[in-house]
Amino acid sequence: MKNITDKFGSFLSKSKEYGNVNHEPDSSKEVQLNTKEKTMPFSDQIGNYQRNIGIPPKSYENSKVYIVGSGIAGMSAAYYFIRDGKIPGRNIIFLDQLHVDGGSLDGAGNAEDGYIIRGGREMDMTYENLWDMFQDIPAEELPEPYSVLDEYRLVNDNDPNYSKARLIHNQGEIRDFSKFGLERKDQLAIVKLLLKKKEDLDDLTIEDYFSQEFLDSNFWFFWRTMFAFENWHSLLECKLYMHRFLHAIDGMKDFSCLVFPKYNQYDTFITPLRKHLESKGVQIQLNTLVKDLDIHSNIHGKVVEGIVTEQDEREVRIPIGKDDYVIVTTGSMTEDTFYGTNKTAPIIEMDNGSSGQSAGWKLWKNLASKSEIFGRPEKFCGDIEKSSWESATLTCKPSAFTEKLKEYTINDPYSGKTATGGIITITDSDWLMSFTCNRQPHFPDQPDDVLVLWVYSLYMDKEGNYIKKPMPQCTGDEILTELCYHLGILDQIDDVIENTIVHTAFMPYITSMFMPRAKGDRPNVVPEGCKNLGLVGQFVETNNDIVFTMESSVRTARIAVYELLNLNKQVPDIIPLQYDIRQLLKATKSLNDYRPIPGESILRKILKDSYFEHILPKGETLEEEHESFFQEQFHKIQEWIKNK
Repeated sequence: MKNITDKFGSFLSKSKEYGNVNHEPDSSKEVQLNTKEKTMPFSDQIGNYQRNIGIPPKSYENSKVYIVGSGIAGMSAAYYFIRDGKIPGRNIIFLDQLHVDGGSLDGAGNAEDGYIIRGGREMDMTYENLWDMFQDIPAEELPEPYSVLDEYRLVNDNDPNYSKARLIHNQGEIRDFSKFGLERKDQLAIVKLLLKKKEDLDDLTIEDYFSQEFLDSNFWFFWRTMFAFENWHSLLECKLYMHRFLHAIDGMKDFSCLVFPKYNQYDTFITPLRKHLESKGVQIQLNTLVKDLDIHSNIHGKVVEGIVTEQDEREVRIPIGKDDYVIVTTGSMTEDTFYGTNKTAPIIEMDNGSSGQSAGWKLWKNLASKSEIFGRPEKFCGDIEKSSWESATLTCKPSAFTEKLKEYTINDPYSGKTATGGIITITDSDWLMSFTCNRQPHFPDQPDDVLVLWVYSLYMDKEGNYIKKPMPQCTGDEILTELCYHLGILDQIDDVIENTIVHTAFMPYITSMFMPRAKGDRPNVVPEGCKNLGLVGQFVETNNDIVFTMESSVRTARIAVYELLNLNKQVPDIIPLQYDIRQLLKATKSLNDYRPIPGESILRKILKDSYFEHILPKGETLEEEHESFFQEQFHKIQEWIKNK
């Protein structure tokens, strides 16, 4: 490192740009103009030019990094400290209160006792930060030099994902899901929301803005069940999702826009990433509760000087040196999970008066009590009725249920190929229940005759259609009974129960990141004035990215590393497909269920037989548009050209 900086030292010392990098450029505010001052890529200019190796301004050979939380955000921070910061892996120590790494990206169990996954992640091809990291993480099943990304591509390139039963009703009947069913006024409401400034949406909810007709539409069924939005969640976050996934809207009806892993999220992502980090010397210290940070503040800023932990029931303070760094995962979507089995319901010993008292939330609250720059955690953990739902993992041997499942799958679920292609939502379920069967086996050690499925519901306060209790009050067998009722196989419930192990998980904060928020409620990744502290995960501010994705966790980690070390690298903003005229036209046509959109016929005539003809999406065309305003203007242009 010294040799590199020595060779470039005199050159860099004369540069006004060196050391003054905006590590998180904002595409929603940048005017894209090439000038002599514009030396770095535009904020969302994705590409290999962004793959430069960052040159740290000094050596970090003796710097230690303490990372609180061993979820994907913390692990990503460790990866970028090593790859781009050149900090030795042996100098990085994880501190986690849990007995296992991975955070919310879990997946465990066996066929005899049953498997469990609290939740899953739907993946997109545009997760530039996630794939930037996993293109370098060695594959689990392919030999060197192949990566996790290579494995992922191999599976999805050769096994297309889509659904043939996205919606069902009437006790198992597949419902038509070919249309969004949006009225023109609701399509216009989406357009207007996309045009609104983010700062104008503070603390507004989705139901504050959209009509009841919108909330009853197929579109909202697709959207809310795919992403787990509730009507009372943040309108701002809903807007950000629409920008982020504008390119995928036409594939949301049948999930053809998604790519899924071969196995569960823990074995697909956490296992190979942990192995890579451990091969670099990274230490993972579990069963260590971090209670607070000692932060010294003066006119020069804020510096972490110590980490207050609890280890083996005694308080231990870890001193932080002047060249050390601390990364903290604030909050947790899966903390305080309550579990149930076939014969027991989750015992939920919590209400709004006692929420937010567990370790991850208390650490954030302790930080917030020191300064307003650390945000307002109570906005996210103080109303569990609006941030909770329950999931169930089914470990299934052959039964009437697995036979019924075959009616909804693209391929035989035992074939190893795409099965349901994503969640199947039961539209007349009073719990708003959905279930999915991903590629099997879902766990590497899963026997050939076992299927693992995942179920979740959004309404926690309503009675079931057959089981007259809310889902959190139900045993696993009762949840199976409710599901079989909706599949029309209630008469075979004894066979299903005998061959199905159920593990349930009630999660009080699972959508807490969606709660209505305002500016300042979430802290910046590197809060103002902090010299050696970065905050990562789902409860920190980014310019335009969304929450509840692996990509957002990796993004926050990358920002933290680049900002703290002041590397000559930027974290590109989200991929700019929202500005692509092709994607805008496609989305507009899709929202209108492929009926003609205003002005379409004139565009087709103008672009016919031209280089740009292909930008118009396929769909119905309307020849009888001659009386429209657009057609009238087109004829005027034609006459003007003729008379010139």
